[in-house]
Amino acid sequence: MAEAEKNIADGAAGKPGTPRGAFVLAGVAAIAIAAVVYGIIAVGGKETGTGNCAVSEAGLAPLRAAATGDVAGLTVSKVMKPATDISFDGPDGTRKTLADFKGKTVLLNLWATWCLPCRAEMPALDQLQAKLGGDHFEVVAVNIDTARLEKRQAFLDEAGVKSLGFYADPKAAVFQTLRQAGKVVGLPTTLLIDSRGCELGIMSGPAEWASEDAQRLIRAATALKPGT
Repeated sequence: MAEAEKNIADGAAGKPGTPRGAFVLAGVAAIAIAAVVYGIIAVGGKETGTGNCAVSEAGLAPLRAAATGDVAGLTVSKVMKPATDISFDGPDGTRKTLADFKGKTVLLNLWATWCLPCRAEMPALDQLQAKLGGDHFEVVAVNIDTARLEKRQAFLDEAGVKSLGFYADPKAAVFQTLRQAGKVVGLPTTLLIDSRGCELGIMSGPAEWASEDAQRLIRAATALKPGT
């Protein structure tokens, strides 16, 4: 196992004389102002998110309700914010970023041929893409093998994967970036991202992505209305 694969597998002080209470009140006020300005807590506490990713709790309710059964492992974001900036190779070999998928809900999955749970869930991801993939949704499964690269396509062929586009990062930089952001600790990891590029939730470990539960989750995600 290459070194990168081994790493993946291992998976206030104030001025003298100033009353302490003044600092506490000032700090609380600053937090409250920042929360309202940046959308972390909207007036009335009815929204969650930062900047363009703000969404009402009522708007997120269908998604939370859909994260059950075979996809109960999805942790829906408590504070909506832009997904971590990453890049990887697209099916045509050109470099892609999440910005290239704006307008689509994306299920971003990280996998490797040496990861047995990844291999097991790849056919299900392929079926999900075949059933729901299109102008409004795509499964973006990014392979992060760093050695024996010829095994990647061979595995997909053997697994009968036909609907997934082939995305890859042979340097595994995408994994390292997401790990540093606290998003990934091992494989497989799947992130659900809305059409604005905002992170809806994270799944650590495999799931039955071809199930009715998974399809219900994706339909709930694609039906979300930004800013509502």
